[in-house]
Amino acid sequence: MGVEEQRAGKFYVERDVLDELCLDQVARRRTHSTTPPLKERVKDSLRCSMPKLKRSVLSTLPVLSWLPRYSVRDNGLGDLISGISVGIMHLPQGMAYALLASVPPVFGLYTSFYPVLVYCILGTSRHISIGTFAVISIMIGSVTERLAPDSDFTFLNGTNGTAVLDVTARDAYRVQIAASTTVLSGLFQVLLGMVRFGFVVTYLSEPLVRGYTTGAATHVVVSQLKYIFGIHPARFSGPLSQIVAATLISYYGNLNSQYDVAVVGEIPRGLKSPSLPDVSLWGTVVGDAFAVAIVGYAINISLGKTFGLKHGYKVDSNQELVALGLSNTVGGFFQCYSVTSSMSRSLIQESTGGRTQVAGVVSSVIVLITVLQLGTLFGELPKAVLSCIVFVNLKGMFKQYLDIPALWKSNTVDLLVWLVTLVCTILLNLDLGLAASIAFSLLTVIFRTQLPRYSILGQVPGTELYLDTDTYEEAKEIPGITIFRSSTTVYYTNAELYLDALQKKSGIDVGKLLTRKKKRDAKQKRKDKKEEKKQIQAKPQFTPEQSNIRSLCQSKVNWAYEQQWTGLDLGSETGSHGDDAITQTSSTVGEEKRGRSSKTHTIILDLSTASFVDTVTVMMLNNIFRDYREIDIDIYLAGCQVCVVEQLSRASFFSESIPKSRLFTTVHDAVLHSLRLQGASDLTGVPC
Repeated sequence: MGVEEQRAGKFYVERDVLDELCLDQVARRRTHSTTPPLKERVKDSLRCSMPKLKRSVLSTLPVLSWLPRYSVRDNGLGDLISGISVGIMHLPQGMAYALLASVPPVFGLYTSFYPVLVYCILGTSRHISIGTFAVISIMIGSVTERLAPDSDFTFLNGTNGTAVLDVTARDAYRVQIAASTTVLSGLFQVLLGMVRFGFVVTYLSEPLVRGYTTGAATHVVVSQLKYIFGIHPARFSGPLSQIVAATLISYYGNLNSQYDVAVVGEIPRGLKSPSLPDVSLWGTVVGDAFAVAIVGYAINISLGKTFGLKHGYKVDSNQELVALGLSNTVGGFFQCYSVTSSMSRSLIQESTGGRTQVAGVVSSVIVLITVLQLGTLFGELPKAVLSCIVFVNLKGMFKQYLDIPALWKSNTVDLLVWLVTLVCTILLNLDLGLAASIAFSLLTVIFRTQLPRYSILGQVPGTELYLDTDTYEEAKEIPGITIFRSSTTVYYTNAELYLDALQKKSGIDVGKLLTRKKKRDAKQKRKDKKEEKKQIQAKPQFTPEQSNIRSLCQSKVNWAYEQQWTGLDLGSETGSHGDDAITQTSSTVGEEKRGRSSKTHTIILDLSTASFVDTVTVMMLNNIFRDYREIDIDIYLAGCQVCVVEQLSRASFFSESIPKSRLFTTVHDAVLHSLRLQGASDLTGVPC
């Protein structure tokens, strides 16, 4: 469609100028709220019925809503192939990421089994694959290595005096630490989900999450150098074939016994029986557990919503929080460590035809078969091979460095968040890095609202549009009227800046003008007193008849004297907008700053961008009305949202001096009202 075709559409609207009082009458403002009172809402939430019970059960156990309708013909084959593919990926990733968590590889297989089954029952996403993930694994590993360092399990050999590391005791204690941290993080997630706190992830912006995962990937790489430094294994076609080949070479070449190559070691058959976590560790790991809970949920919900939007179904953020929390809590009792969704496995699950979480059940069966029957075959697998698998799986995270040029072009603030998050994550620990990154991200939001863009609006000729005069050439200021707008909500952090910008943009220094007015009033009072004193001293003695004549003459003189200064009275309520002395005084400031006309009689504050007002804003608006009234300039508000008007009313903002008639529906309404007060001659070129 060409420009001329777009301009062909026109509309004509004829209506009265609407202030807030007129709008309430025309639009018939409701006298009562349509939202039920709190008491009724509480009663309704506690009232039980079969439909409500059914909805509650289905929302808590989503599997009951989709499993009865499951079609084997439509979904069975795709879920089977997808589950087998994802299960094969679980094996190398589970054992490899267990090294990141500093626990024996078999516990990575346990982590790929129990939580997956729990999520299949409680989760609302059909395509994500729950299990081990590099970032969460390294976060758990930082806790286990901090609380159970090698030095605590090293003792001297009584025979030759050499230091010996008790690997069995160390690994057992690290498993306890990982399980305790996992259970606590799961409880955090469940509690947050129960109080409908799923929105907390909105404070983790995409640049922050991507910068954090990139920084965590750097930690992962550094942690794996000890396994692969100096080793250059040959390339193979895939992780599973690499594991099989490396295991065979290690087994038949006796690499562990002859060359002291670190291997996975014995993998016990069967599953671990559930056990209570060490609750005494919770006080030590509470901060780490909360960080794991937040990061794990952020990654999980971002992937879930991505696939949900792609395939047209809704992912419940609060239910996802509960599902992930119970997956971690139940898994922790079986000595698993924290889980979240994996991008690589989720993409495989989707691309191979997976349509429901039945694919997750199939992948769990593959892991279960491996743990029960095939686990011992991986005993000779070199840890260096698992580290290489970790490196390969981090490829996607390191590609996130390409975000830097993209963010540089699009948004420098987001780029700054990305870089600060990366640096904090690398230099600080993962939990402290996350806290510092969130704090910095929130500071950027505060600074953006504290330092908005202020603009003077002008009318596009022949329209009711009012645009920034610095941006649009055709936007022309209306003589005598200044329209001021902030690009964001005005609240306590930027209220003072708003006042300064108003004076600077309008070219009217209220403080100086008020000071001059007070000095002029004081000077006038002194003159009046001197004049009265002179008249009293010069008063001659008269007879009663002469006194009456003198009194009459004196009253006429005083009346004429008072009338002479009436035109200079600057404290009137409405003010005269002609050749006013104060208006002339303001010309110095205005002409120096903007060259604007000295006869500004109206300022319109466009509050259409405000979503709320606080007490500081209300006080500021009161002061603006009071101060500008003193210098004979009318103030009007325009474009206030309903919630803002209600907040102003509750704060007792409207009064006899500031009636609701000072608040207009649009800027154009306020302009027309102001011009009509000045006379019809000023309406030229302004559409009515």
